[in-house]
Amino acid sequence: MFGSIGMPELVIILVIALIIFGPRKLPELGRSLGRSIGEFRRASNELRSTLEEEIRVEEQKGPAQKSASASTETSSESPTDPPAEPTAGSSSGTWR
Repeated sequence: MFGSIGMPELVIILVIALIIFGPRKLPELGRSLGRSIGEFRRASNELRSTLEEEIRVEEQKGPAQKSASASTETSSESPTDPPAEPTAGSSSGTWR
């Protein structure tokens, strides 16, 4: 339940907490800790569901965009210009 923390370690931690916080404050701390853990779980579940929804939307949108962009690319292709040749004064080559 608590990973590598065994029962003797858990008892020692509870005794130390009881000594530090006292018997009146300990139940209040337990409740606030429980609320914090529950709030964290809700937030992480909400984040996970939001991310999964975004991934699902992108996957559905992806194939439709690819087919649409492929059709526009083939219709708008134009021949490329040949590379420009160096002129007599350029530094990339010498001309005589």
